[in-house]
Amino acid sequence: MKLKSLAGLGVIAAIGFASCQSETKKGSSTDSTTADSVAVVKLVADSFKKEIDGKQVSLYTLKNKNNAEAIFTNYGGRLVSLLVPNKDGKLVDVVVGFKSVTDYEKSTEPYFGATIGRFGNRIAKGKFTLEGKTYSLFTNNGQNTLHGGKKGYQYVVWDATQPNPNTLELHYLSKDGDENFPGNLDVKVTYTLTDDNELKMDYEAKTDKTTVVNLTNHAFFNLNGDGSGTILNHEVQIFADEYTPVDSTLIPLGKMEKVAGTPFDFTKATTIGARIEDKNEQLTFGKGYDHNYVLNKTKGMDMFHAATVKGDKSGVIMDIYTQEPGLQFYSGNFMQSKNTFKSGAKDDFRTAIAMETQHFPDSPNQPSFPTTVLKPGQVYKTTSIYKFSK
Repeated sequence: MKLKSLAGLGVIAAIGFASCQSETKKGSSTDSTTADSVAVVKLVADSFKKEIDGKQVSLYTLKNKNNAEAIFTNYGGRLVSLLVPNKDGKLVDVVVGFKSVTDYEKSTEPYFGATIGRFGNRIAKGKFTLEGKTYSLFTNNGQNTLHGGKKGYQYVVWDATQPNPNTLELHYLSKDGDENFPGNLDVKVTYTLTDDNELKMDYEAKTDKTTVVNLTNHAFFNLNGDGSGTILNHEVQIFADEYTPVDSTLIPLGKMEKVAGTPFDFTKATTIGARIEDKNEQLTFGKGYDHNYVLNKTKGMDMFHAATVKGDKSGVIMDIYTQEPGLQFYSGNFMQSKNTFKSGAKDDFRTAIAMETQHFPDSPNQPSFPTTVLKPGQVYKTTSIYKFSK
């Protein structure tokens, strides 16, 4: 997270919000193709047309010159589908998701593809103190608050504009007291699909009262394709020498530990399944990997190179770059086969992963962690890029 002065923001905002809305045409869909026997499923725009909380939900498709596509709905600011070329040049859908907005509404897993806020990850016991005042949040993850509380941004119908075929701009005014967080938080998220097969995520926010902010995206990836089965054979490299160990409720203990000599060492490319069943208290707490990595500031794309992930069947490589200090690696340990993906497959145990660029969990209660405090007159501004190659 970068904090900048408000000077010049008006010009940026004017440019960003001057565009008019453009959405996928009625009845349009993606082309059907196959990659490694995994079908790329058609998405019908009408299945995402619905009024929720008095606002219109729609489907939005971003395209680049390589025929790659990133498909979003403004319900929860969700990434529904991401089509990129595999090793054979065929398109594969590397993001798991659903066929309709109704499926997202009734899903037992609320975070598929969603833009997360006001505070991504966990806050211990749903409480934090800011400028001498204690705030109590809704606890929706055992005794803790997760991803913004009872109605986080995954349930918001964002205002959406599509200024060009490559870009989607989302806007939401989170009012003072929203989920008991202080301050009117004006949030803008811009998703861009570049001609280099990069999905760029630009987050920006400002407040009229001191608050805490930690925005991210919760896409669930399977680089072999939606419905292709286990992710345990995906290779992962994380550019981090330390991680933040947690207690049994997945709240950081307030210290950083070396990954060397532990199952958490992904400094060299290693399959997810290689050590996930090792006897280790931290793996027991997370039921696998569900931990924040402290990025070691390896440079890449003028940011930090956070991770590289490779699909074992598709050959698709995903490189993650960010300005954030941390990366939450989640290996799909709480997937329970209760929902049906757009491919027709169930969301079975460990059939997708999340790689969330972020500030550290529970930062409002951990003074040794990088701050997530945003004050009036400052601008929260951060960028992450997910780049795909083969």
